[in-house]
Formats: sequence, structure tokens, C-alpha cells
Amino acid sequence: MSLKKNDIYSAEIIDYTTDGSGICKIEGMTVFVPNTVVGDKVSVRILKANKKYAYGKIEEISEQSYNRIEPDCGIFNKCGGCTFRHINYQAELQFKQKRVYDALTRIGGVDGKYIDEIIGSDRINNYRNKVQLPFMKDDNGEIGVGFFAPRSHRVIPLKSCMLQSEVFEKAIRVFLEWANSEGIAVYDESIHSGILRHLYLRYASKTNELMVCVIINADKLKNEKGLVKMLSENLPELKSVVINSNTEKTNVIIGKKCRTIYGDGYITDELCGLKFRISPLSFYQVNRDQAEKLYSLAADFANLNSGETLVDMYCGIGTIGLTMAKKVKNLIGAEIVSQAIEDAEKNKLINSIDNAEFICADAAKAAKILEDREVRPDCIIIDPPRKGCGADLIEMVSEMNPKRIVYVSCDPATLARDVKLFREYGYSVNKAVPVDMFPRTAHVETVVSMSRNI
Repeated sequence: MSLKKNDIYSAEIIDYTTDGSGICKIEGMTVFVPNTVVGDKVSVRILKANKKYAYGKIEEISEQSYNRIEPDCGIFNKCGGCTFRHINYQAELQFKQKRVYDALTRIGGVDGKYIDEIIGSDRINNYRNKVQLPFMKDDNGEIGVGFFAPRSHRVIPLKSCMLQSEVFEKAIRVFLEWANSEGIAVYDESIHSGILRHLYLRYASKTNELMVCVIINADKLKNEKGLVKMLSENLPELKSVVINSNTEKTNVIIGKKCRTIYGDGYITDELCGLKFRISPLSFYQVNRDQAEKLYSLAADFANLNSGETLVDMYCGIGTIGLTMAKKVKNLIGAEIVSQAIEDAEKNKLINSIDNAEFICADAAKAAKILEDREVRPDCIIIDPPRKGCGADLIEMVSEMNPKRIVYVSCDPATLARDVKLFREYGYSVNKAVPVDMFPRTAHVETVVSMSRNI
């Protein structure tokens, strides 16, 4: 019997999907219900039913799970920013631990005894040092910003966000006051018209430096001097204002062209005892305090000594590799984003590190360059984007025959897939540790130590 749209059923939530939606069984069919908690007993209205699964929403909670808490954000059920503001933090960590464990054991073939307990975050609010907010017009015609609703491009307006650094709230307020006074048109992606696309903010908490980057469908903004004056007079943390031009018909947020209209075009933060210059296009971990824990763990896994060569794939601005550079003879970093490589070179100089070099190339091309140079790394650190490494790069890395590999991942499924391939090339998993870099969301980071089988 198939479920019908708008029918209501009683069920108990028994598990979560990878994106944090609750799962229940109704007449033998799997039903996904957002904003539920394992242990909730609910009435579910069916929204959409396929042959093998269905989607529903809560009509009523007849019995709450002991892990359910009252959400502390007024737009939690509408906004796509958070997943877990309705469950206690310990239950969230248990979900993330299970997600990593299940992926590595079921997909990666890893023995569960090598998977350690998750490292939780000391702060679960106001930890993010980066935000990208689409512009919108409210019902009164005022310019605002917000987050996209889940699986849509409908903007949910906001004044503040509990994930973001507190300084962003003030920066948003000041910028919107300026934008509304100037009457600048908001970008409409359906007709590729208008100017303001996204407000992009970055903050270095150790140095108290703020970057405001305005992403526009143009080359210039009206009255840029007035914008700089208003921001600098009201934001003592302001270090840089950048205009990013994105005139493409695309869902990609940031364009390739940046123009600095105030400051130096970057901010500087401190991490693991080093200073790091961060430009708009450069990757930097959004949770600085947890990043220190993650990098310390990665350094332990790397187990480096002074005579060795370390290769840092997907190195970004050099954060992971440079924090380990003084432990090795040579460090070689590779990254495809040229602005990140420029930052990495500057960061090398800022921190008086003279045994590091950086290659501007994607990971596969960088691996080929190293092969042609007959570089034989003792340890390779891999920190790829969510899609993971893929088979070709794993083969090339394995052919370089490093004794140790440290894999830092932001997606358990692609991590498990890649670990399985590394195992087929003769590497064993020594330890895997989940790290909660993104509290109140469904995302989780994992660090894996692998070594060549003897």
C-alpha cells in the first residue's frame, strides 16, 4: 500500500538522514521528516510519496524525545543555516559520531575499533568567522539580507544569526543602512538584472580584524567612497573593504575579480602560534578554535621528523602545512586558487619559514609535477573539498609511495569511498577521529591516519 499526499499517520522517529532529517517507518515505507528528534512520537502529514520512500512534515508531537530542546532561534524552521537547534548538543555529537562510524565501516571497510570518539566544540554559538548573505527586498521595499530556505533560492530575511560572529550583526546593519540610502538595485537571478548579489563578511577573532566584501553584478558600486566612510566610522574592527565582481549567470557566489577600496584587501588571523593572511578567495576554516584542535591532531598523525619531506595537497593559504613546517626538512604545498597561493607565500615570509614552497595547480597536476621532479614525500596531507579526491588522484598519491597519509575530510561518504581505494593500494587505517567543526549543523570533519602496509 502506498502512502497518499496529505494523509496523516502516527509514527516514531527512529534515525536521521545524513542531512539531519528524522526518519520513521509508516506501513513499511521510509518517511523523512525534518525538525524531528530520534524518540519523538509524532503525527506526520505526507507531502510527497514515491514508491520506496516519502517526505512528510510534523502535524503534532504527541510525545517528545528526551533529547529535544526548545529552539533558540525564531527562524530555525524556515532557514537553511542550522539543522540541530532543536536537540541537545550531546545528541548532536552522537549523530555525527554515528554518521562517521557508519560511513567508514560500511563503505570504507574500516574496523570500528580504529574510530575514536568525536572531539566536540567548546563553543556551539557565534563560532563562524565567515558568512555569505544573499540580498533581498522585504515587503516594504527595503534592502535586506538573509539565508536561502532549504533546497530553494527563496531568501529568509534575518537581522542576526547565532552561528555567526557577533561583529557581523553590526556590519550588516551598517551596510544595509548605506545600501538603502543609496537605493541600489538588488540582483534578480531570474532575469540577471540588478547590482547587489551577496554581502560577504570575514572576521579574524584573534586579531579583531573584519573584512567586508560586496559581491555585485557590475564592476563598480555607486558612491563607494560613501560606503567606506560609513563602514570605517561605525566599525572599529574594519580592516578591509573589497568589491567582488560576478557578472556571470551562475549560482556560484564569488566572482574571480576582486578590487580593494579600503585597506590591503586581506585580514590576518593567528592559528597554532602562526599568523595567516586571508584574502577573499582564499579558504580558511570557519571555526578557528576547532581548527587548532584539528591541526594539532593532524600533526600528531603525521608523526614528522626533521629529515622528512611533507606534501600538503589542497593547501589553501598554507595553514596545515606551515604549522608543521618546522618539524620537517621540506614542505611542498599545492593549491589551484592563485590568490590562496599568493597568501601562502606571504604567510611563509610572515612566519619566517624558509623550507616551504608552493605550487599553483590542481591536486592531480601537482602530483604529476612532483612525480616528474622525483619527489618522494614521507608524508602527504590531503584536505580536499566535499567531493573528495577521486580515483585518479588516489592512484597518483599511492604511486608516490608516502609512508604516511593524513586525510582531512568534510564529508564522511566521500572520505569512506576514498579510504577504501587507499586500502586497495596498500594503506591501512591507523585511526580516525571526527571533529565537530560546525556545531548545530549536520556537517562533520574527520581526520584519518593511514600508513603503508609493510
